[in-house]
Amino acid sequence: MTPPRTATGPAVPKKRRGGRPGGGELLAAAVGAVPGGATRPGQQQMAEAIERSIASGEHLIVQAGTGTGKSLAYLAPALTVDGPVVVSTATLALQSQLVDHDLPRLADAVEPVLGRRPTFAVLKGRHHYLCLARLDNSVEDEPEDTLFDAPRPSGGGTKWLGEAGRLGKQMQRLRDWAEKTATGDRDELDPGVDDQVWRSASMPARECVGAARCPFGQECFAEASRARAREADIVVTNHSLLAVDMLAGRHIVPPHKLLVVDEAHELADRVSSAAQAELEPQLIDRSARRARPLLRPDVAERLTEAGDALAVGLAEAPAGRLTNGLPPALREACTLLDAATRAALEAIGDIKADDPDPVRKQQAKAALDELSTTAQRLLEEADHDVAWVEKPENGSRRALVVAPLSVAGTLATHLYDERTVVATSATLALGGRFDTVARALGLDAPPPAPPSPAAAALATAAAAGRSGTTPPVASTDGSRATVGTVPATEGPGWTSLDVGSPFDYARQGILYVAAHLPRPSVSGLPEAAGEELLALVGALGGRTLGLFSSRRAAQQAAELLRARTDLPVLLQGEEALPLLVRRFREERESCLFGVMSLWQGVDVPGDSCQLVVIDRLPFPRPDEPLAAARAAAVDAGGGSGFAAVSVPIAAVRLAQGVGRLIRATGDRGVVAVLDSRLETARGYGPFLRRSLPPFWYTTRPDVARGALERLAKS
Repeated sequence: MTPPRTATGPAVPKKRRGGRPGGGELLAAAVGAVPGGATRPGQQQMAEAIERSIASGEHLIVQAGTGTGKSLAYLAPALTVDGPVVVSTATLALQSQLVDHDLPRLADAVEPVLGRRPTFAVLKGRHHYLCLARLDNSVEDEPEDTLFDAPRPSGGGTKWLGEAGRLGKQMQRLRDWAEKTATGDRDELDPGVDDQVWRSASMPARECVGAARCPFGQECFAEASRARAREADIVVTNHSLLAVDMLAGRHIVPPHKLLVVDEAHELADRVSSAAQAELEPQLIDRSARRARPLLRPDVAERLTEAGDALAVGLAEAPAGRLTNGLPPALREACTLLDAATRAALEAIGDIKADDPDPVRKQQAKAALDELSTTAQRLLEEADHDVAWVEKPENGSRRALVVAPLSVAGTLATHLYDERTVVATSATLALGGRFDTVARALGLDAPPPAPPSPAAAALATAAAAGRSGTTPPVASTDGSRATVGTVPATEGPGWTSLDVGSPFDYARQGILYVAAHLPRPSVSGLPEAAGEELLALVGALGGRTLGLFSSRRAAQQAAELLRARTDLPVLLQGEEALPLLVRRFREERESCLFGVMSLWQGVDVPGDSCQLVVIDRLPFPRPDEPLAAARAAAVDAGGGSGFAAVSVPIAAVRLAQGVGRLIRATGDRGVVAVLDSRLETARGYGPFLRRSLPPFWYTTRPDVARGALERLAKS
């Protein structure tokens, strides 16, 4: 194995030959323009490493802890690259931060240095933009496909008249907005409209006839957004569109030499979702009605019969992964659907230049072609695919779903070709190593090597500093940055770097594991865990974010605190999440309890959140089809599916949840994990702990409660 490479270089990159500024100079200008801005060592180290990757073409994995300022660390060197640089994010929150704050501020700061103002653009999927062709014939021509009979999320049928009137008013407002908007971007429509209304005025990419054939091609908002992206210095997009671009041959995102994947721990899941397909009876029915004017009655009837057969097959099949192939009823339904869609596509024929309505014809063909492809894929029952029946508990829909067993091969083939990729996130080093995430991203990663004596000594010293006798919380000592301790790993064409964090985790926070509690065995919140929760929250007096493994556990915790304390308890699902988070931030003694979407989506710096409680380790549920199938494949190959699949998933989720506590240099608090396995499980407990920020560590409940009581008084 090649010795691990450390990303080192000059402290301040000099101005490039010919007078063109380097990334270090641009970063310094950007930081200097921020009131009170100061150079952060991790930020500077990351920017230097990216500059070296740009020069060498070597891909880079960078772990940058919360507060590093990683956005500016990659945006500044990106401006040294000729042509567009693409930045992909997983969440709308980060995309908005880049577009609304970071990029405008950066452009203002570096304009005097560059001698021009850099430009940027946002690129979203085609369905995010208003389609004038679709809007032109949306309601009058096919109301049954849009507003009046699409099922509600709760599974209801035809909408009552008052609801139809409300949607009709939204449709009229959308038409009025179409006369004024310059971009057609849905995010600029305020107030917004229901998804059903938007679907009736937008066009998925597969249904688009193309600008050359569309009567509104010269006015197309989606095409205009692509044109702006081609001319911009930096293009901001999202993982979902990046995945579609890779799967479609990379013709959506403009050609570029540098791709920055922020929130990179989410990329593989987004690619898997993009490669997923499904069949629903309602989708077949809608496609049949859309194609009916173009078909003979007998051909259209075959589509309806296939949809009915699928509905019967789904009703008979239990929810979950199909481990023994398609049940007979579902196989028959897919066979009928494949034959019916082929006959319909043949009957419709090609789109010709003199077709009176090419848009409508393309929509019908695209829907049928997708159904045909999915049916054939399911009938193939390939080893590289996983199929399952989906039946949500609320009965909202039933579907037959197929997805790839792994996307590592897809990423290896399509992500890195002809461009340099920088993948970054706060949670990339799982178990203190980069090899797990590297393999998930399609990179050839070496097996983990035993730690060197120097690395072992560093880990021992760090552990000793994290579990001393005096808890750090509520101390007044000055904080120091946490230096990155994850050893650099490299493989063919790539290297890695941990730049640490500006936060002094060992002084700012405690990781408390309730090792005395029984191993969790039943769903919901065990009685002993509930009592522990009461004691911890009571010691602090609220200010608690509760992250639970199930909705039932969150509800039980909320009921317990409401019954035995006077603290305000906010429960996810009782109000809109943004409103709950705002109340949690503003009401000092409140507690906010919820499930998985809170593990990543809450950012509450300051003393409103000083206790984060996690009820149990967030392993994937046994009935999660993809995780179960991937684990089974590893088991079949002689490995441990639990260690290879379930433990890394839990590590990422746990690190994201734990990361809710320290969001600023002045934050103090405790993370309490009410699952004793984090301490007692010798096989995976240490791996999970090494995946977390280096908090001061304890298993003593009196120490945790004492720290919380001091926080309550401070």
